[in-house]
Amino acid sequence: MGVSEKGGFTHSAGGEIEKAKGMDIIMKRAIVTGATGAIGTALIRELCEAGIEVLVFVRKESARNGNIPDHPLVSRLACSLEELKDIQNPAGKTYDVFYHLAWAGAIGPGRDDMYLQNDNVRYALDAVGAARRFGCRLFVGAGSQAEYGRAEGKLTPDTPAFPRMGYGCAKLCAGLMTREYAHQLGMEHVWVRILSVYGPNDGARTMVMSAIDQLRKGQVPEFTPAEQLWDYLYSGDAAEAFRLIGEKGADGRTYVLGSGTVRPLADYIEEIRRAAAPDGRTAIGKLPYGPNQVMYLCADISELEKDTGWRPRTSFAQGIRKILDSLDG
Repeated sequence: MGVSEKGGFTHSAGGEIEKAKGMDIIMKRAIVTGATGAIGTALIRELCEAGIEVLVFVRKESARNGNIPDHPLVSRLACSLEELKDIQNPAGKTYDVFYHLAWAGAIGPGRDDMYLQNDNVRYALDAVGAARRFGCRLFVGAGSQAEYGRAEGKLTPDTPAFPRMGYGCAKLCAGLMTREYAHQLGMEHVWVRILSVYGPNDGARTMVMSAIDQLRKGQVPEFTPAEQLWDYLYSGDAAEAFRLIGEKGADGRTYVLGSGTVRPLADYIEEIRRAAAPDGRTAIGKLPYGPNQVMYLCADISELEKDTGWRPRTSFAQGIRKILDSLDG
């Protein structure tokens, strides 16, 4: 085996590409889809702070495009999910890493729209083809804890996956198929199964953001008994993980991304109340649990830590404060 002159990789006896131990990849340019949410906007900021040029694929009609950070290192190219299969590289620049975060029907009824979720698998494969045309060496896809279904114990890359909704089924399929397709095209591949990430620019219907909104309006948000043991990760920490994966992640890996710790959901709700409306009230136990409610969610981040050196740094209270500051700023 030998280290190649391009990128610091060796070829194993079986022909698989492996990153040479102790060698990091210098990322100069990256592409991001799904750039308007909590992780996407945080990732763009993280990459820019590291001096990395970012090309953002944007859906022209999206009302959330204003969330994309305005920075000299950030440029935009109009490209919806449907257009990924045909998008070309107009500037001819070579990019290093393609971060595919975009996904249709990620919340609400769309999660069980089987045809929509099937389309997402095709879009993910189209994203791999686009990454190849833009010269990327690595494709990083955003998976989900929904791929596991109702698993027991900490979620590891090897935990059996039995998804219970179309969204989880499609994410699982996309992870497997994009890995094979990326390797066929001569690129590396990493799949990141994300747990519960929160932060500025998160969707309005998430538990964290809806609770903050209602409390700040003087309303009383209603919840289930909130006995779930849950793993929350701040978006800025998630963004750092994605950057490090682009630089140090191992080809073919699946990483589980979370804080690695759990607390009762009621504790998180109380922290939100204290920060957003100290005199406000919440109605815990007002709502019933939904069908197939997951009661324990925690990431085993040991493999991610070993490969990249990443560790979460932001407490939940600090993260909520940052959201409030962004809303007031």
